[in-house]
Amino acid sequence: MIPFADKEIDCTSDGHVHTSLCHHATGAMEEYVRSALDRGLREIIFLEHFEAGINYQEATWLTAAEFQLYHKECQRLARKYDGRIRVGAGVEVGLNLRFLSEIKDFLARYEWARVGLSCHFFEHQGLHINMLSRKPENIRRLAAVGHDKVLTRYFNDLFVGLGELEVDVVCHLDAALRYCHDVGYATEHLYLIDEILFRMAQKKVALEINTSGFAVRGEPFPDAAIVDKTRRYGLKFVLGSDAHRPGDVGRCFDRLKSWPRLGLADR
Repeated sequence: MIPFADKEIDCTSDGHVHTSLCHHATGAMEEYVRSALDRGLREIIFLEHFEAGINYQEATWLTAAEFQLYHKECQRLARKYDGRIRVGAGVEVGLNLRFLSEIKDFLARYEWARVGLSCHFFEHQGLHINMLSRKPENIRRLAAVGHDKVLTRYFNDLFVGLGELEVDVVCHLDAALRYCHDVGYATEHLYLIDEILFRMAQKKVALEINTSGFAVRGEPFPDAAIVDKTRRYGLKFVLGSDAHRPGDVGRCFDRLKSWPRLGLADR
């Protein structure tokens, strides 16, 4: 356990792991489990992508048939490694407010170790743009729409989605536009973040500390300023690497001992 923002965070559980099933990661599920064991973790929760109604040039999420295979393989691994590590099948639900009924129907089909809420896609003129992508075309299109407009809808949709869906954790809260330059938060965005955190506290939804941010900007998602805001809400933190290859499991967990910049761990 690591002292973190006046509470402790469990550094022996990686609760956000992807595999080759999502079409933009590498490695089989068992490779990730073995990597977690090598790291000395007691738990690994896969959090594969589900999206509904997204019109994008490539699928970065699982099909219905792939989710069936995913659950069967996770059950097999849980049995095989029982007593050595806990293996759980979770889902990272991509928010699309126009398809809430489809999302709810899908979530009801399975039992989940964790349901994470995220929002990767921005709809514009009938097509979707990946807000978390480093691809130049996505970055160009987001700039053409306007970063302020994109962020306002992103945070507002998360706030609305939290009121409509039953989830366990919000993933990488401030990762939208992470590869776009000169992006800052307006007063409206800061207000919406506070509203999101308040609603999370009401519904007992945890906040993910996503260590993939260390590779992108030198600190996790969300940043120190947002973590500082959580002090008034008493949110629970969970840890996730957002691994997309086996070697990424548990990445940068040790760096939390000296983070964040605000020195919350020392207060």
